[in-house]
Amino acid sequence: MWRPFSRVRILGLTVLALRTLSMHAQDGGPPKGEWRYYSGDNGAKKYSPLDQINKDNVAKLRVAWRRPHIDPELLAGYQGQPLRLSNNFRSTPIMVNGVLYASNAVGLAEAFDPGTGKTIWLQKPGPEGIRGGASNRGVAYWSDASGGRILTHRNQYLYALDPRTGEPFAGFGDGGKVDLNVGLGPLYPMYRWGSTPLVVRDVVVMGSSMADQDSASRMEGEPGDVRAYDVRTGKLRWTIHVVPREGEPGTESWDDESWSYTGAGNVWALMSADDELGYVYLPTTSVTNDMYGGHRRGNNLYSDCIIAVEATTGKRVWYFQTVHHDLFDYDNPAAPILADITLGARVSNGSRAPSSRASRGTPCEFLPFFAGGAGLLGACSQFSDTLLGGRKIKAVVQVTKQSFAYVLDRVTGKPVWPIEERPVPASTVPGEKASPTQPFPTKPPAFDRQGVTIDDLIDFTPELRAEAIEIIKKYVTGPVFTPPSVVGDGPTGKKGSIQLPGSVGGTDWTGAAFDPETGMLYVPSMTNPFVSNLIPGKGTETNLLYRASTRELLQGPRGLPLMKPPYGRITAIDLNRGEQAWMVPNGDGPRNHPLLKDLHLPPLGQAVRAAPLVTKTLLFVSEGDQINVRTPPNGGGRKFRAFDKATGKVIWETELEAGTTGTPITYLYKGRQFIVVAIGGLEHPAELIALSLPATDTTASGRAR
Repeated sequence: MWRPFSRVRILGLTVLALRTLSMHAQDGGPPKGEWRYYSGDNGAKKYSPLDQINKDNVAKLRVAWRRPHIDPELLAGYQGQPLRLSNNFRSTPIMVNGVLYASNAVGLAEAFDPGTGKTIWLQKPGPEGIRGGASNRGVAYWSDASGGRILTHRNQYLYALDPRTGEPFAGFGDGGKVDLNVGLGPLYPMYRWGSTPLVVRDVVVMGSSMADQDSASRMEGEPGDVRAYDVRTGKLRWTIHVVPREGEPGTESWDDESWSYTGAGNVWALMSADDELGYVYLPTTSVTNDMYGGHRRGNNLYSDCIIAVEATTGKRVWYFQTVHHDLFDYDNPAAPILADITLGARVSNGSRAPSSRASRGTPCEFLPFFAGGAGLLGACSQFSDTLLGGRKIKAVVQVTKQSFAYVLDRVTGKPVWPIEERPVPASTVPGEKASPTQPFPTKPPAFDRQGVTIDDLIDFTPELRAEAIEIIKKYVTGPVFTPPSVVGDGPTGKKGSIQLPGSVGGTDWTGAAFDPETGMLYVPSMTNPFVSNLIPGKGTETNLLYRASTRELLQGPRGLPLMKPPYGRITAIDLNRGEQAWMVPNGDGPRNHPLLKDLHLPPLGQAVRAAPLVTKTLLFVSEGDQINVRTPPNGGGRKFRAFDKATGKVIWETELEAGTTGTPITYLYKGRQFIVVAIGGLEHPAELIALSLPATDTTASGRAR
């Protein structure tokens, strides 16, 4: 069911690509060492070619400056009720033309000096005042030959600001802002989103967050449309219906026209784009309710999909569904990563030659809206000279909560390696009909533990193993994609199903990092089981037959984890071969627990929401703070580490005042390389911190002395 582009369509894409290249040429291109996008580029790579900080000097890193999560000047004249600012400060700055821009604790944009952290300008609160906002994950930048603008949002408004002054552009929307409530349905009266606008070509793309989703109380809900606005005027350019409407493709995947009332399916996560192709990649989420779908039988397109759309028109190009009829809260949590790879390539530094053993199995069905052959535009791939042989592919990689990395051709949507539809357990819940199969990649292998058996349980001592076995007897266990179950009655009744990976992964919104020089993907993840349990719905509270119960994060014996370690890990995946290169624990974990400290165990890995950053020289990975949502008890950490990219060996680590709450970035400013990340904790006020080498260890050219 795949068909090629028509010649007219190919010509149109080529013209658009040339137009983009021309725009970049007119703009002069970004200065070296900047960080102009949330993830370094629109491809979500989290990569920088900077090399001033390297394995020989990384131990000299020191805190260069700190900046609170809200500028005190904004609070100086405030006379309302006391503000309760969250220390879960999710903001990640961008660095453009020698200025840092970020969202602060109340969702207002701030500009500040990259070398000192001092304020340059603050976005004016406007008529809504300071109260009522929260930090967003970031802001975006756009420019053409006439100048640039910062795109940011707060509550229901999208703003276009002058990057020099912070003043709104009067010609954008209504006096510099667009009301994102316009066009919403009656079940979603107030727009919300905590993520980052995506700017590509001349549009800004906006997702959404649904207040009633994870444990929705009704089968009806507002569908989570994705909308794009003209970056100059603020006019609505297109809308994507993730839950299809009458007459649209995809309705056939919903029994009994359940598409007509089902909500969510939104993009709450970060998005990515191929600026050359002009494609936007949307990671969609599950639909209402996350754990019971008896009222929405079918595969429920386009929930839990990667959807490629044309940036300028919103036309769907292709899609791939990662979970059918989601009952697991396995929404796609991170931006799809653009990765130019060379199949079968090897690195000439002595690494193993590619395996001659071919993957087996029939790929799952591929249903594009439109399609085309890889490399239609003849774009140059960014590969190191050390890569030898093989076929080059413009790929896109979706890392997931279920700990699979789905690797697709980003032009056509076809799997790079076969993805098999394999049988999975059926549901025992009355009225529910789970999908009989789910898509399993044959390559690369899963990057974290999946499913629960006795062999997966903690076994540091026979006593701990015996206690863990007693714990799981109270629950339904099985392989990955074991559906939720109803809480039983009496002392022998089951308490629900143990789901592993849990509803926050695996990976989550901090995603992974990709090194374009080596083709290596670095994936932080955690082993965090939770209980997927259902209780009968009460007619006075819900019209669902069953709804979510406790959704507790399940712990093991005596305050220890239930499963074997590592509890937090980093996995390096060679995307040129689809194979795991190495895996290491990220942090100590509970090795110093009273029952374990005399066993002299190696690092067990900390259950954290870790965030990666890869440079030409090193891999940096944080320990996310306990304050991050759904971090397990005794999880979270405060360490920040540098790893050897080739082996996973820890080169350096430092302990911060709190764990990270955002993702790290790096840039070069006045000859010094900086690393900046947001931190915050239950007892530590949130802030941005900048790390750099002492000035005496750098030169004006940006090289280490």
